Amino acid sequence: MQRREFLTKTSLLLGSSLLSVPAMAQANLAQATAPTVLKAADWIGLRDLFALSRQHVHLATFLLSSHPKPVAEAIERHRRAFDENPADYYYDNVGKMDKAIAEAAAEYMGGSAGQIAMTDSTTMGLAMVASGLMLRPDDEILQTEHDHYAMDLSLQLRAERTGAKVRRVSLYESPALVSKDEVLSKLKAAITPATKVVSLTWVHSMNGVKLPIHEIAKMLAELNQTRDEADQILYMVDGVHGFGIENIDVSTVGCDFFIAGTHKWLFGPRGTGVIWGSDRGWAHCKAVVPSFSRSYAVWLGYMTQDQVPPGEHMTPGGFHAFDHRWALPEAFKLHLQLGKAEVQQRIHQLNTLTKQGLQQIKGVTLHTPMSAELSSGMVCFDYKELAPWQVDKAMHEQGIIISTTPYRRPYARFAPSLINNEQEIERSLAALSRL
Repeated sequence: MQRREFLTKTSLLLGSSLLSVPAMAQANLAQATAPTVLKAADWIGLRDLFALSRQHVHLATFLLSSHPKPVAEAIERHRRAFDENPADYYYDNVGKMDKAIAEAAAEYMGGSAGQIAMTDSTTMGLAMVASGLMLRPDDEILQTEHDHYAMDLSLQLRAERTGAKVRRVSLYESPALVSKDEVLSKLKAAITPATKVVSLTWVHSMNGVKLPIHEIAKMLAELNQTRDEADQILYMVDGVHGFGIENIDVSTVGCDFFIAGTHKWLFGPRGTGVIWGSDRGWAHCKAVVPSFSRSYAVWLGYMTQDQVPPGEHMTPGGFHAFDHRWALPEAFKLHLQLGKAEVQQRIHQLNTLTKQGLQQIKGVTLHTPMSAELSSGMVCFDYKELAPWQVDKAMHEQGIIISTTPYRRPYARFAPSLINNEQEIERSLAALSRL
């Protein structure tokens, strides 16, 4: 048996490594740096882990994260080892690193490691799940008018291939005045006997509204009790702008799929993401891209498909930016050190301060709810007669990095995160009031 074949087989089947002498040296290199340890709610210590410019106030880091020190160091360790001996480092580590990532994700987000698939982004995750859904020509996919382009197109393309239909519903008249009852009543009224999939966005990046996803799950579960199994509704959540903020266990939400990029609020390596699927959800979804997990061993004839966890099977194969992907456990560890409850409290504290300050500025129209129950880490607004891009540009000129919502009706947007503090919020509000 050729050495590469042997290493591949053992890596796939056992998820472990038989290290050669060079590979052992690389493994030691990859573990050489002492781990970073933060105390819970150590926001100053956290900020010091980033190379972010201190000449700016960064209120748009949710878009694409700067890498904190533990993540950056892990990327560099893996990159160096790949550069020195890519074949050995890959074959000797791929199985155990995939396992480590899934276990770290499950510890942070809930569920089991076998239920979690790895992706490169939220968009990839949405497309993977939507493309794999087993739909009939008369099935209906129900989504909202508040979703991102990536959700819209993923569902539309699947409908075109299956003959299923997509329908969109508005869940509120005014985002700033939204209520749970309004969301639940409008969604329930839109569901028909043909509805097979309900696909929602947890936190709407167009206006900052956070949906009551647990209550929605309860409502859908009650409806499913009246349906035959083949007609029961699948519940899919784009959770990216609550993931890394809200203190939840996704396995207790009641959804069938929870999809999120990990390079936003979580501060994970750029180009990483996850999908959590319930057992029922994965049973109704087919793989789209061949996996390089133990499903490869099924193809080789070494094991059967029922021995492969669904998350592994649904993880797209091929060669990825492994130096980035394999650093992902460091981001989960960092958030757990800070404390999930403490992270949630801190981000809501800064966002509440931002909203209260905006309310005091003449000419501001706030579009995000004041309630923490119905909002998360984004604050969207209009200012006087200025177009959102004009607000964005003028704030940049004062050293405040904000963003504009990428929708047909754009707003200016602040997104305070863990790397911000009260003084930066006050500076940003003062800069806005001078425009």
